[in-house]
This record gives sequence, structure tokens and C-alpha cells, in this order.
Amino acid sequence: MSTTGYNSQNGAGGQPYANGPSQNPLLVPPSGLGFNTGTQSLYSNQMPAKAPLSTGPGPYNPGPYQMTPPVSSYQDPGQAALARPPMGPVQPAPFRPAGPVAPQSQNSTPPPMSSTASYAPQPTWPYGVPPVSVSSPPVATMGNHVTPAPGSVPNRHSPSPYGAGHTPPLHHGASLPPGPVSLPASSTSSSYTYQGSGPAPPLMNPVSFHPFPPGRSPYGPPPAATGPPQGMAPPPGMRPTPPPTNPGINATPLAPPSGKHEGVGQVPMPGDASQVPNSFDHLEMGTKGMVGPPPPQTGLAGRPTGQSYPSLPPGYANMVPSASPLQSPKPPYSPAHQPYQQPQANPAQLSPSLAALSLQSQSPEVLRAVNLLQERNILPPGPVTPPTPCLPQDLQKLNCNPEVFRSTLANIPQTQSLLNKAKLPLGLLLHPFKDLSLPVVTSSTIVRCRSCRTYINPFVSFLDQRRWKCNLCYRVNDVPEEFMYNPVSRSYGEPHKRPEVQNPTIEFIAPSEYMLRPPQPAVYLFVLDVSHNAVETGYLDVVCQSLLDNLSSLPGDTRTKIGFITFDSTIHFYNLQEGLSQPQMLIVSDIDDIFIPTPDSLLVNLNDCKELVQDLLKGLPQMFKKTMETQSALGPALQAAFKLLSPTGGRASVFQTQLPTLGVGALKSREDPNQRASLKDIQHLSPATDFYKKLALDCSGQQVAVDLFLLSGQYCDLASLGCISRYSAGSVHYYPSYHHQHNLAEVERFQKDLKRYLTRKIGFEAVMRIRCTKGLSIHTFHGNFFVRSTDLLSLPNVNPDAGFAVQMSIEENLMDLQAVSFQAALLYTSSKGERRIRVHTMCLPVVNSMADIFAGADVQAITGLLASMAVDRSVSASLSDARDALTNAAVDSLSAYRSSVLTVQQPGLLAPSCLRLFPLYILALLKQKAFRTGTSTRLDDRVFAMFQLKYQPLSYLMLMIHPALYRVDDLTDEGALNLTERTIPQPKVLQLSVEKLNREGAFLMDAGSAMFLWIGRNCSLSFLSQVLGVPSYAAVPQSMNQLPELDTAESVRTRAFVGWLREQRPFFPVLHIVREESQLKVAFMQNMVEDRTESALSYYEYLLHLQQQTSK
Repeated sequence: MSTTGYNSQNGAGGQPYANGPSQNPLLVPPSGLGFNTGTQSLYSNQMPAKAPLSTGPGPYNPGPYQMTPPVSSYQDPGQAALARPPMGPVQPAPFRPAGPVAPQSQNSTPPPMSSTASYAPQPTWPYGVPPVSVSSPPVATMGNHVTPAPGSVPNRHSPSPYGAGHTPPLHHGASLPPGPVSLPASSTSSSYTYQGSGPAPPLMNPVSFHPFPPGRSPYGPPPAATGPPQGMAPPPGMRPTPPPTNPGINATPLAPPSGKHEGVGQVPMPGDASQVPNSFDHLEMGTKGMVGPPPPQTGLAGRPTGQSYPSLPPGYANMVPSASPLQSPKPPYSPAHQPYQQPQANPAQLSPSLAALSLQSQSPEVLRAVNLLQERNILPPGPVTPPTPCLPQDLQKLNCNPEVFRSTLANIPQTQSLLNKAKLPLGLLLHPFKDLSLPVVTSSTIVRCRSCRTYINPFVSFLDQRRWKCNLCYRVNDVPEEFMYNPVSRSYGEPHKRPEVQNPTIEFIAPSEYMLRPPQPAVYLFVLDVSHNAVETGYLDVVCQSLLDNLSSLPGDTRTKIGFITFDSTIHFYNLQEGLSQPQMLIVSDIDDIFIPTPDSLLVNLNDCKELVQDLLKGLPQMFKKTMETQSALGPALQAAFKLLSPTGGRASVFQTQLPTLGVGALKSREDPNQRASLKDIQHLSPATDFYKKLALDCSGQQVAVDLFLLSGQYCDLASLGCISRYSAGSVHYYPSYHHQHNLAEVERFQKDLKRYLTRKIGFEAVMRIRCTKGLSIHTFHGNFFVRSTDLLSLPNVNPDAGFAVQMSIEENLMDLQAVSFQAALLYTSSKGERRIRVHTMCLPVVNSMADIFAGADVQAITGLLASMAVDRSVSASLSDARDALTNAAVDSLSAYRSSVLTVQQPGLLAPSCLRLFPLYILALLKQKAFRTGTSTRLDDRVFAMFQLKYQPLSYLMLMIHPALYRVDDLTDEGALNLTERTIPQPKVLQLSVEKLNREGAFLMDAGSAMFLWIGRNCSLSFLSQVLGVPSYAAVPQSMNQLPELDTAESVRTRAFVGWLREQRPFFPVLHIVREESQLKVAFMQNMVEDRTESALSYYEYLLHLQQQTSK
């Protein structure tokens, strides 16, 4: 049995990639690591696993492997990361039309880099058995969760986080693409306007480095060392091989720290490793970034497994439900300005009375011990709400909307050792570009800390009218004269009432100092598969018609450009130059040396050439109607798109329907259909070639993002193709078994999704940075992006449906602090050509007791972060390791609660009320497409599910992990929501078990991307006739996907409820009407996560296993 767990640091503690969406610094941990927040020496022995959810022997038992010596130009071997001293004034960067620029670090010399994948930083062993060093690093297989390096700044020495004799691992970078710009600090002109809504960008704060305390002792003696099985990534100490072909699931190690200014300095060309700077101190408005390198990541640990489970006791299903409401509901987010009480509203001024505010006032409920084996009905009646931080009311009402910015722990531990003891992961989840109505500020002066570059926010302290203290680094700054005037109240002398100090989320119109080139126009290129297979699916008609319907709604201005490329075995360009009577097709048949035939007329101004574009869209579907060309040259088509978009940047939308077969990037099928239901580890989760990752890095360097639409019933190797979007900050959309006649439900979903995709807002040439209070450190990011520097994420495109996750650690004791702050800043160019900065700020209290830490645990945020970590682990090590690690995460946290928080020991499986859903969510993850075993799952379906876990915002993600089940044949207006001219019924959420179904009812399951309306065989005739419009159960069509609009109260209620659920997500979930004998019944029942299957435990059996492990 694989024996793996998660370390809250998730991974590599070695030197990060100096630049580039590093290929997931594959923790490449061997199976056998437990969920431990501490960072210790690396894997030397393996522990037996706790998790019993996979059957069969473990994949391997690593022996005493050795660590890798570091190769770093940032520090001496064994030297810990240091805090960066204040920088000197910034030299103005030269104007470079190619894009934003990255300046050289002032404190360190960038290491050599390459544009390909790199070696991964080493994970660390949590059990304190120090490993010895070896000569080469482990293989990295994943990308885009960022892992920072220990130490990069000289001038200060501290103990090595690796322990005596251990040094950080080797790393390589990827080429640095030019990024959006951002430069200096504050100018003195005073034009200021205030608007009501808009979007904006980010920065990051200083970080210092501190060695971590040792973790807990092993659960048992390590097994004998053996070699890893064939096909598995070697453990960190084994002799590795370079990973050019394994860009993983977007986990990218952080490069060494730099000045904290969004933007870039000098722009090397993609692939020019010699010019890649590693610091961005000249960005925005100053160069005094004081940031230390993020902490090393730790590995995962494992336990023994059990094979047998007691049978379900009689009467378990009939146990009395207990009232266990969740935490108090989250405060509603309002863009309006909140009243601001200066004396109490600043963390820096908080008196020790905040400590007395300890969550003891809330603890009776949130910390109430729940015996999960006895209390069956633990689901809240409505949505699960995040915990409310224990802050003074005037501070809490100024906190950021948790849908945008939230922490896994609403109460931050004072020390890393306290966090280690709690066995809970510390991290942030962001939805930075979410559609919001925001206050928008236009000013010649954007006020920021001169030291750490933090934007002024509601949690700073005003010492008087002329001075304010930064809430991240505590530097005292002067208040600029322009900031004394409040444009809202039109008053002078009250800087603490300005919009910037009254709103946790705000957007600035950036002045020219934040640009190194004029803002780029909106540029859209559509790359369409027109092979025989593509034409047969009928997707081309839908795409062309959607574009015709929405051409005028594409985000942009008078500069908007558009272009088209089609491909089969050759590449087809379309000359749309103004003055032509009709579009001209230009065919390039030499796919081995692709070139642009007429560069000036292929991307044209949409306003000037709209008629030609419309003519092309009307004729395109007919043009290839009779094609017999079956080959697909996707790679050359992507190269052509890159060359066409490079001069300006923009978005490439690629539509593909089969496995690429010609030219660069050609792939062969790697899926064995006979292994889809295997209980063994799943192979081929990593890319077959590094072509798509390398091209994505080049695209990112030129501000080009690639969005992939995959419409295919056949295997397309999404693990390889998805890299083009993952590393260019694009998105992946997957429509399996798409056909315009045979799968009308997918056609409807594709049409609705495409409309949303074409018309939603978009940000170009963006960068994002997250800052946090001194003493905290960010070390890992999850999502789709390119790591430009340490903590600066390059996002050639940013869209409102993208989410990110961040792992953190506590580098320095926070004992002198009552609260800490986090700030995310997103700098981007709007489709209207405005440079904007969107800033989100969150403040959380610091606590010193285990009870307070658990009282602030956000069960959904913890689950979302663990899901991203598990995806990384599946690719870097094995699926069984990831599954075991998830179970160990639950075991560790419940054990810590039992041993450190419970005052009276009781029998049973005890969890605090706030974490009572944690085992259920972990079990749901184990049965989700990404991680399930023993159930037939297509490889592309599994990989796409992994992409979603890494990329989706938490609110959408949770429905995919744990769907919501409602009974809808008896909807009433009791307790309904009354919205504008609508009444929305609010039925109770039911457990995901067939026990809750009955043949007399109708049940709606909301699974995020799909909805299922299950109709019982004996469902009432009134529901069938008044909601479905059919006279009897037998008359319900097998492929019904819509509710008819009937003039009955039942129909109005049901459609209102379904419509309300759909409005809560950006993309369209198809509704499937499911009869008991329907083929879709299998998909419906697979979401019943509490029930036992042939290959997975029931919820009750899983609880028994957890009890067995926690009682050891």
C-alpha cells in the first residue's frame, strides 16, 4: 500500500526556478510522507501508510536515498534565505515596445537558466531522519505551483533550513518573457477622479526565512528499502533525469526573491537565457522591495493501511440528526465605503485586548466535539459559510470578500511549531479577477509603502494626518499632499476616509509610470481544426455562428484586432485586408518550417474589416464540408499563431478535435482502455513531449495566452496538449463525445460556454503578486501561469473565471503581532486599453492556542488547497501516493484535535464542529474523477478533472468535489429567497446517498458543470405533468435536457430554482433528466459519495478507518 501524506508546505524545499513556469518542482516524494506542517530533512526511510483506500501493495519503498547538492548563485551551501535590505533608488527603465521589462536584481546575480523544464527542488522528510547528499536532483513532472527557494540575498546569515550538512537542491529556470509593465512610486500631480466600478493588479511583500522545527516521530519502523517501480518518478534522493518532457499539473517553484513591484524590467527574447534577469525591482514606483525567499517545501508522509471494516451497525441509518450549524455566516461584501474608526481599526494599534478576544467566545459551537460515527446528519441546510476571523467589528467589516480572498485558517498561529502541531495546511485561495462592482480610483498618486511597496489599505495605521504606518513591514510613510483630499466627500485633511482606506478591494487606473509601452489592443486569433473528423462533429457551424452573433460584444475598443487560422495537414491563413471584395485563403504546406505569408493583413482591425470577417464566418463551414483530409498539424498551427501574435500579444483560441498527427508536437495514443478501471496506479498523467510547454513559455514571453477547446470522443492526450494553456495562463475547455446530432446536451453546453467566453471581460499583459506581513512566507502557487520572478506571476491574459491557490509558512515568530495582513495586487491592461491595478487586502488575527487555530479552520478552503496538492502529487509521484496523503491529512488533523484541544477524552471519531465535514470532503475527493480508482475513467476525463481542481475558484470547485442534492417534487415558498420579481425556493441539502432517494420523488443534483434531475418510477403525476409536461413516467424522454416553460406554479418554482443555481457560476451546466433505467443513471450514482462501491469504501466505513488510525 502506498504510504503518503501531505506536508503543509507541499514540497520542494530547494532553490526555485529562477524564471519560468517551472516544471512542477516535483516533490517527487517517495511514498511515505505524512501531512506535517514542519520542514525536516528529506526522505530517508518510509513509514507504513494509514490510508486503506487503495488495494494492493504499495508502489515502492524507498531506501535511504540521498539529497542533492545545490547549484545556486544566490547563497552558499546550507545558507538560509535572508531578508532583503532596503534598495536604493531605481534607475528608470528604457522604453521597450516589446512589453514590460524586468530589471536585474540589485542584491544577487541571476543563475543561468534555460527555456526548458528544470530540475525540481527537493521535498523534505518530516520525521527527522537526516538523509545524505547525492549528485543529482529528482525529476520534476509538474508545473505551475510555485515553490520558492531558501535564501537568495546575501548580507545576513541564518541557520540552514536543511539542517547540518544539507543544502538546497539544484534548479534551472525557463526563459523570461517580457511582462506587463509597472514602474515607480508616486508622482506629484494631483488630478483625481473617482468611479464606481472596474478591475486592477498586484504586488508582494517581504518575506524572511527561518528554519522549521522538527516534525513528529514516525508511526512505526521504516520498511526495507526497495527501488521504485518502473514508470514511477524516483524519490528525491534517487538519481534523476532532466524533465523536459514532464511539465506537470501547474505547480511552479518560486524563483529567488526580488523587489516587490509588479511589472518587469529589461525584456530578453524568449529562449534567451543569458539575458533573463531574476529580479523586478524597477517595477512600478520604487525599488525598495524588502523580500526574503520563501521557505522550503516539505514532503509527504504515510502510514499503514487496514483491509477490513466492521459491518454497518443496525440502526445507523436511523440515528437522530444533531443540530450542528456551521460557523457564523460570512459578512456580505459591499463595494460601498464603510465608516472608518481610525483609533481602533488598525492592526498595528490593536491593544492586547485583541488577544482576549480569543475565539473562546465562539468556541462552544465551532469547537464542539462531534462524534462522526454517531451524528449522521452533519450537512448544514444551506451553503457552508467560511469562519469569521476574530477581529474587532470595525476591522472585520473592512475585510475582503471571502469569495475573492480567503485563508485556510481564519486565525494565524504565532509560530511554525504551533502550526506544525495543528497539522492543518496554511494557505490562501484567490479569485482575483472575479466579476465585481468596484470603486475605481483615478489619481496621479498611488500611495504605497516606500519599503515593501504595499498599497495603502484599510488596515494601515495613521499616526497623524501626515504619516501612516504600513501594516506589512511597519515602516512609517509620509502622506502625499494629494492624498489629503477626499474626492468622495470633497473634504480636506481626512486621509483615513479616502476610498483606498475604506475598501478592502479597490481598482486604480494606473498612471503612465506603470507602463513601459503603450497598452496593447485587444487581439483575438481563432485557430480552427478543419480536418474530416472536425467537420463531422459539426462544431465549426457553432463556432462561426457564435462569433457572428457576438462580434460586436467582443471586449475591446476601436483598436481591436481579429484573425483566423485553419488547419488540417496544412496551415490556412486568411487575408482580410480592407479593400478586398472577399477573404483570401493563403495555404502554407511546408509545416516543418512555418512562416507568415502576409504579416500585415492577417490580423486586421475589427471595425474596419467587419464585413470581410462576417463573410469569412458565413463561408467557413461550407468551405471544408467535403474535405477528406484526416491529418492534424496542430503543432505547426500553434507556431503560426505564436508568430502572428508576437508583435502585439493577445489571445489565441484553439479548437481541436483529435490527436495531433503531423509535424512538431505530433502525439501517439498512450491510453489503454483496458486499464481505465484499474486499481493500480494510473500511468501517463504527465506530458508525452515538452513541445507544448516550451511553446507556452515563448507565448508567455510575448504576452500571448492560448485557450484550448477540445471537442472529441477519442483520446487526445490532454495531459500533453493542456500544457499550451497551463503555462501561458490560458484555460482548457473539454467537451467529450461532442457531436452536433448525437449529443445535443454537449452542443447546448458548448454554445452557452462559447458565448460566455467571447463576451466576458478580459485583462491583457497582466502580472500578479501577493504580499504578506513580515514573518510570513509564500512558497507555492497553484493555477495557470508563468513564474516570472520569485513571487511575480506572469498572466498574458487574466479572466474572471480563473482561481489560484497559495501555500504559506511562518518563518518568524509572530508573538509581537495581534494581526497579520495579506495583499494581492493584479496589474493588467483592460480591453479598453487602460492600465489598471486591482488590489485585495485581508487582515487576520494572530492566536497562540490550538483551540483558536482549530476554531478558525475553513474546511472548504482546506479541501480546495489539499486538492491542488494532491494533483501535484499524482503527477510527481503516483495516484496512490496522492490518495494516501489525502487520508493522512484527515487523520493528522483529527489526531491533533483529539490530543491538543479536547479536554475530556471520549470514545468515537471526534472532530470539531467546524471540521465535521472534512472526512466527508476527503472521501468525496477520493471518489472524484481525478483520483478515483476501480471505476472506469477515461484518461482525458481524469486529466481534465485535475486541471479543474487546479484552476477553478473555490466556490465552483466545491460543487465538483461534493455535489448538492435537493428534493424538488415538493418545492414550496416557505423560506424562499425573494429577489427582484422572483421567488426562489430553498430546499434542504440532502446527503449524497441512495438512502435519501425514493421512487415517489424527484431529486436535483447540482454537480457544478452538470445537473441531474432524477425521476423516481412512482413520481407523482402532478409533478410529471405540471413540471415536465408529460402525462406519465413512461412518457419522460430518454434524452430530455430542458424543463418546458409551463404556466403552473410548480413549473415556475422549479425553473426559478434551477435558473438561480445556474446563475451562480460563469459557465452553463447542462440539465440531464434521468430515469431509473437511463444510461445517465451511472453518472448520477457515481456522485453518491457516501455509498459503498466495489472499489471504494462507504462514508461510514471510511470513518471507521479514520477512527482506527487516530486512536493509534
